Amino acid sequence: MYLLITFFRNLLYDLGILRSYRFDFPIITVGNITVGGTGKTPHIEYFVRRYSAEGKRVAVVSRGYRRKTKGMVVADSRSTADSIGDEPYQIFRKFPHIMLVADSDRVRAVKYLMAQEAKPDIILLDDGFQYRRLAAGRKVVLVDYGRPIFEDRILPYGRLRECRCGIRRADEVIVSKCPSDISEAAKQQWAQRLGLPERIELRFSTLDFLPPRNIFSGEPLDMDGKHDLHVITGVVRADSLYDYLRPFAASMERTAFADHHRFSASDIEFINRLADRGTTIIVTEKDASKLVAASTLSPAARRQLYSVEVRVRFV
Repeated sequence: MYLLITFFRNLLYDLGILRSYRFDFPIITVGNITVGGTGKTPHIEYFVRRYSAEGKRVAVVSRGYRRKTKGMVVADSRSTADSIGDEPYQIFRKFPHIMLVADSDRVRAVKYLMAQEAKPDIILLDDGFQYRRLAAGRKVVLVDYGRPIFEDRILPYGRLRECRCGIRRADEVIVSKCPSDISEAAKQQWAQRLGLPERIELRFSTLDFLPPRNIFSGEPLDMDGKHDLHVITGVVRADSLYDYLRPFAASMERTAFADHHRFSASDIEFINRLADRGTTIIVTEKDASKLVAASTLSPAARRQLYSVEVRVRFV
């Protein structure tokens, strides 16, 4: 049933029966063909860094998944994960110079940005591949190296949001979370299995982890010694984070929540107890974006809460 719904919806857009809005303006959408876990936010951040370094004014448009607000919200110094969403807030905390708009109506958000006196030079559309109401000038699709789409099935039996053939709407496909030493033979095998038309650019990326930093002070964790770690994650997959931290751990325990987890009072109490025992607590950047607003964190927890920044590198 889900396959039929997505097939006919895409067909209506392909035939022009459902309208797509086009703007004579650089808009790049970065999205998935699966339900998360591909490293979309680090790739958005990669493009923000790239275009900002070129001197361009960058804007990001996101629906702001699981935010507590409605309608259009323009990020500013008062924004939180609750007001604009955890991933947009993660991006905005890191790049406060950009324009960021959270709105489920991405067309309205783009029109708002275009109407500004200091309008952006480029707009990055977060998770917009299936948002066909807006026709982006360049469509980038991420696929997870560890979960090949050619071995996956459509929802609810697998993780595909639509038929695998939908990837042919892309202009660029990035195989993400690759081993840093991926071979040319492995790349060729992926190219063959994906079977993309020549017009679609195929690239491969890996994730680099930066040393943990305290989520409040920004102070780095001393990486010379070993630590008793407790890793708390609210993401789809954290295997690569565990692998990165293992050499620095005297011991390592894990608490894995669902993606976009909202920390409850009991969760905060748990973190406070860990800190009271002298445990070093590691969280993802996404989770840190919510924990920085937790007023009931103890002084010890504030000293011992660290997050690990993730950056994209093409290989």
